[in-house]
Amino acid sequence: MALKTISESRCFGGVQGTYSHASTATGTEMRLSVFVPEEGTRRALPVVVYLSGLSCTEENFTVKAGAQRYAAELGLIVVAPDTSPRGPNVADDPAYDLGQGAGFYVDALQSPWAPHFRMYSYVAEELPALIATNFPQRPGALGIMGHSMGGHGALVLGLREQALFGSVSALAPIATPSQVPWGIKAFSAYLGPDAALWRPYDATALIEDGHRRADVLRIDQGEADKFLGEQLRPEVFAAACERAGQPVEVRRHPGYDHGYFFVATVIGDHLRHHAELLARR
Repeated sequence: MALKTISESRCFGGVQGTYSHASTATGTEMRLSVFVPEEGTRRALPVVVYLSGLSCTEENFTVKAGAQRYAAELGLIVVAPDTSPRGPNVADDPAYDLGQGAGFYVDALQSPWAPHFRMYSYVAEELPALIATNFPQRPGALGIMGHSMGGHGALVLGLREQALFGSVSALAPIATPSQVPWGIKAFSAYLGPDAALWRPYDATALIEDGHRRADVLRIDQGEADKFLGEQLRPEVFAAACERAGQPVEVRRHPGYDHGYFFVATVIGDHLRHHAELLARR
């Protein structure tokens, strides 16, 4: 569980750091960014994990979202891991939506991906243990959120790992990956042609198959998002939740696209949502 410090900088009274460690889940060196408010020097704090989208690293969210100001005010530690394993011996693909940078938060079953592409286990098991060991986390106070591919990951992990994650939210998530081109391509490569093996990694399918949370699933979506109709489909997820009686809130924002200006616009509301729910744990 040893961390290597890549950089640390003062930020809104706290420390914004970038770190790496040898991952047992992926068999590679993994990077993550962590913001710890100044309050973390005096007491243990809740933690929110942010999962980034296709082609991103841990840096995109860290430098573009403006989360540190809100996290400092709310007393939240914010952790942003990389989106996939990386390295010269890790399988890759020329396309941006497969391979390194596109882990899709699944545990791959197919060659050549299976040896390293185990992002589900990394986020569900290794990363929480790493955080608890190295940072001042209040025991049991862990939330998860994400954007696009990371929103898919956050919804799936939040539904499957309820004992671990006390709060869940998503920004422009790939909400029904088994029915859209990005998800079909990734799941076919990583998991194989049997669609039954895709269902544990599809938030809509998880709702259909009986997974529930007592708290509201918060989603924000820009209406000018060019990926909305073909790749994201939050209305399909919302309809499944309505049929199942799962509380969900999909807030739509006219004029906003898929990028980090949208993320920066709503990040404060999401972190306040997590702070409120995690305060109860």
